Amino acid sequence: MNFHDRVSVTIEDHVAHVLLDRADKMNALDDAMFDAIIAAGSHLHSAKGVRSVVLSGAGRSFCAGLDLSSMGNPDRWGSGGNLTDRTHGNANRAQYAAMVWRGLPVPVIAAVHGVCFGGGLQVASGADIRIVAPDARLAVMEVKWGLVPDMAGYVLWRGNVRDDVLRELTYTHREFNGTEAAAFGFATHADPDPLGRAMALAREIASKSPTAVRGAKLLTGRTAYLNEDEILMAESVAQHELMYSRNQIEAVKAGMEKRAGDFVDP
Repeated sequence: MNFHDRVSVTIEDHVAHVLLDRADKMNALDDAMFDAIIAAGSHLHSAKGVRSVVLSGAGRSFCAGLDLSSMGNPDRWGSGGNLTDRTHGNANRAQYAAMVWRGLPVPVIAAVHGVCFGGGLQVASGADIRIVAPDARLAVMEVKWGLVPDMAGYVLWRGNVRDDVLRELTYTHREFNGTEAAAFGFATHADPDPLGRAMALAREIASKSPTAVRGAKLLTGRTAYLNEDEILMAESVAQHELMYSRNQIEAVKAGMEKRAGDFVDP
C-alpha cells in the first residue's frame, strides 16, 4: 500500500513494514511526506492483525529532516493557520508525524541508517524502540537554522536522553554517530544491520499475546504522567482485564507445552 507516493506499507506475518520512500531526497520531509507519514500511521492504527511495526527509510538514509525547499514556506506545517493551532488532537501536523507512532496500540521499532537529522530524528524517536547503525549520522539540527526542535522531540526524548546531553547537542547541533546515540539514549541498540535486527525483534514481539503486548504498551505510555497511587491502580486494572482471557490462557498453555502460541487479535 502506498501513501502519497512517499511512504509504503507492507504487512506479512502480523508485522507491518513502513518504508519512507523518497530515496532521491534522502526521505526529507516535504508537505507530501508529512501527509504520507500521518496517513500510514493512521491506517495502521486500526489495521487488522498487525502486532508490531518496523519503520525504516529507503536508499542511503532514514530521513534527512525538513526538506530545505520548504524552509521559506510559512505554512510548511500545513496547519492553515498558526503553529500553535492543534490540528491533530494535542499536536500540530509536524508533531503528529512523530507522535502517531507512539500512539499506535502496537510496538513500533525504527531501523535507522545513514542520515537522521532534525525532524527525521524526531520521527524515529516516536518509535518504542530504535535500532541504529553504528556509522549513522544523527543531529538535533534545528538551532543551525535558527529554530528549536518542535516535532515532539521534547516529549519523546524525556526519560531517554540525559538532560545535559540533550542541551549540549541541541545548542551546538553537532553530529553524533549511532554508537553515541545508544550511549546518549537516542537509540536502544547500535547494530550494523538495523533493519535486519528490527525485523527479527518485530517478529519476536508478534509471536507474543497481542492483548498482553498492547496492554503493556498502553500502561508504559501512561505511567510517565501518573502519580504512584494512579500507577498502582493502572497496573491492577490492566492485569484484571487480561487474567483468564482467551489469549492469557493460551500463553500459559503454549509456554507449558513449549510451542508457538495460537493467539487471536483484538
